[in-house]
Amino acid sequence: MQESAVIWSGAGLDVHRVVVGALANNVYVIRCRRTGAATLIDAADDVDRLVALADALGVTDVLETHGHHDHVGAIPGLRASGRTVWGHPDDETLFPALDRHLHHDQLVEVGEVRVRVIHTPGHTPGSTCFAIEGSPVLFSGDTLFPGGPGATSFEGGDFAQIISSIDLRLLRRFEDEVLVLPGHGAPTTIGVERPHLDEWVARGW
Repeated sequence: MQESAVIWSGAGLDVHRVVVGALANNVYVIRCRRTGAATLIDAADDVDRLVALADALGVTDVLETHGHHDHVGAIPGLRASGRTVWGHPDDETLFPALDRHLHHDQLVEVGEVRVRVIHTPGHTPGSTCFAIEGSPVLFSGDTLFPGGPGATSFEGGDFAQIISSIDLRLLRRFEDEVLVLPGHGAPTTIGVERPHLDEWVARGW
C-alpha cells in the first residue's frame, strides 16, 4: 500500500491524504495525535487501499461530504471492516448505506479534535463541508475548489444554492488564512477565493 502523506499538522492533529480512483479523488484522514483517534473523509474508491489505510491509522468513522458515486465506492468495504459511516440525510438515497446522519453545525469528536459540520447544498442537496475547530482547516468536498464552485449540472444540483452556500457558510464565516482541502485537486485558501465570488456568479458556473 502506498502510504498517505501528511499534508497539514498542528494543534494536536495530523491531516493525511491519499488520491484514489479514476477521478483522482482526495481521501483525507484526520488523526488526533494525543489519543490516536482517527476519522476518514470520503470513502471514494480503492477499497483495499482505504481499509489498509484505516487499519494503519486507527480509523473508526467515515464522514461523507456528499453522495456522488466517485465519493462513496469504498463505503461497503469500510462498513464491513467495522467502520461507522456518516452522511447528510438529504443525500440518503445516493449512499450505498449510512449508519449515522450529519446535521448542520453538529460537532463530531475525533479524540480531542472537534469537527464542525457545515451543510452546503448546491452540488448535491446534502453536500457538506467539515471545519476543524481551533485549526485553519476546511474540507470542502465538491462544494468549493480553486477557481470556483463544484459542478451543478447533475441531478439535484443548483447553481444559485451552491453560490449561497459558499457565500454565507464559507466565505463570510472563515478567515482568509483558512486552508481549503477539496474533494479533487490542489488546496486553496478562503482568502484566494473570496474576491472572485461575483465573477463566478457572472459566468454562471
